[in-house]
Amino acid sequence: MTTERILIVDDEETLCEVLKLNLENEGYDVDIAFSAEQALTYDLKSYSLILLDIMMGEISGIKMAKMLKSDVTTADIPIIFCTARDTEDDMIMGLNLGADDYIMKPYTVRNVIARVKSVLRRTSSHKNNVTSTEKSNILKVDGLHLDLEFKRCIIDGEEVKLARKEFELLAYLISHRGKICSREQILSRVWSDEVVVLDRTIDVNITRLRSKIGNYGSYIVTRSGFGYGFRD
Repeated sequence: MTTERILIVDDEETLCEVLKLNLENEGYDVDIAFSAEQALTYDLKSYSLILLDIMMGEISGIKMAKMLKSDVTTADIPIIFCTARDTEDDMIMGLNLGADDYIMKPYTVRNVIARVKSVLRRTSSHKNNVTSTEKSNILKVDGLHLDLEFKRCIIDGEEVKLARKEFELLAYLISHRGKICSREQILSRVWSDEVVVLDRTIDVNITRLRSKIGNYGSYIVTRSGFGYGFRD
């Protein structure tokens, strides 16, 4: 089983070290950042949970949380705010940002550990429940994600606008990756609602796709006389 990774972001160094020691004793892999600026240099998508202080330097915990939730690669990482801001309005604001829990300082280490375990159990259960749906609705190739339900193409965390036929063509090629699809197969699947479609139409859309999806354009291969494919 992969060890769950936790990132503590707080400018109180002694507190961070105490939390790190106790969480590691519970079997977690723990890193520390003493500012949001430092945390943003890490590979944030690799963490299972982030413990985040609100009152820090130029980039507050609130601002960092907004950045995390606005990025598709980190939006699903659970966040627990640990902060001395203890008013009800502060708590509501934190939870409305998408935080999974809100712990007020001063707190006991036992309380933090219990909250961490609770959030990780809850998010793990949710992931297990949606795994089959995600598999059927999202096509993934490295940093290229196609959301078939919402018709979105995400490349390395950024949405790329594709025309309808471009999206359907890319989805078809990815779903048959590792194989060469003939022009007839592509036309019957992607342009099934068209009365007359020229072979040149496929070529034009392939060219546009390669341009729009950047480095992943090289994944689309051409086999003269046979058709197109998407390599593994």
